[in-house]
Amino acid sequence: MRGTKAPQASMICLVSPESRIPERHPLRAVKQLVDAALKDLAPVFEGMYSNIGRPSIPPESLLKATLLMALFSVRSDRMFCDQLDYNLLFRWFLDMDMTEDAFHPTTFTKNRERLMDHDVAREFFALVVGQAKAAGLMSSEHFSVDGTLIEAWASLKSFKRRDEPVEEKPPVEEKPLVEEKPSVEEKPSVEDAKNPTVDFHGETRGNETHASTTDPEARLARKGNGKEAKLSYAQHVLMENRNGLIVDMCITHAHGRAEVEAAYMMLERNDPTRSRRTVAADKGYDTRDFVEGCRRIGVTPHVAMNKARSGGSAIDGRTSRHEGYQLSQRFRKRIEEVFGWEKTVANYRKTRFRGKQRNEMASLLIGAAYNLLRMAKLLLPLA
Repeated sequence: MRGTKAPQASMICLVSPESRIPERHPLRAVKQLVDAALKDLAPVFEGMYSNIGRPSIPPESLLKATLLMALFSVRSDRMFCDQLDYNLLFRWFLDMDMTEDAFHPTTFTKNRERLMDHDVAREFFALVVGQAKAAGLMSSEHFSVDGTLIEAWASLKSFKRRDEPVEEKPPVEEKPLVEEKPSVEEKPSVEDAKNPTVDFHGETRGNETHASTTDPEARLARKGNGKEAKLSYAQHVLMENRNGLIVDMCITHAHGRAEVEAAYMMLERNDPTRSRRTVAADKGYDTRDFVEGCRRIGVTPHVAMNKARSGGSAIDGRTSRHEGYQLSQRFRKRIEEVFGWEKTVANYRKTRFRGKQRNEMASLLIGAAYNLLRMAKLLLPLA
């Protein structure tokens, strides 16, 4: 039979947020992993704040909030704080009381500098990676590496000559009490418009002679021939091949050798004492310097052969004839899942921050969120 709609009654109800979250919800396992990592970071948090003064928002809550923004595609700090007022799942994850007020969006801005000064994002990411290794979810022998471009938070109109003087904005004139109506003949010129049209045709622009006035650390780069150039940062990821978890990642300036240099750096600082490891990569890494450098530190380069390059491929039959080479070439494609997830779900196709340091912090926390989500799915059947 048809049910009747009862009007919402005004009454007192005692409900625990814990009882409203499903037992098999993936965020339960994520919360356990995050709380364990933040507990190890407690000494770092103690050194970040003074013993006197007004209490601040706990840094644990700010880190958890950043993870939620990546996991649930929240595009800004302000939108997250608005949702925190009514989203029961968010309050449960942050261990907030039902009557506790949501914190102000400027809390993120004021405390982000403090977190960057103590490199909290890097330490938190390392603790998450340590949890995956302790659970046996990560391979210590077989890896893949790749890079992508993250669009900077700057317009191409801000990409100007370095020696060009900065235009000072004219002082704001006080408007009269009685505003006169402009005549029909008077029309605002293009130069006086708020967003003027700029013609770049015929002008040679490059990173050596030009820089963005909005984000000077961004570089003009393109993904390939025939693609448009954009102000970007280069993001690099080192992935293990067992479950596709991120082992290391970093943000660098976008230039021609950024991928090769960052890959070699990440390989060098991750398990450099092991006798033998393999790393898979695409054709962009098929260079003499990268292949020889990998072999020098005990890493077998399973790089896709670029036979069309001048001089031929740097990979020969000593490497390509083994079955492991073919397996690495198949598994390395899973690294595209990392870039696909962060650019769609985590809203990191275009960054919201300016400067390399802020973008690296955001990248590490997004990478930690990706690892935590995969670890939760892998560990949930075992719970």
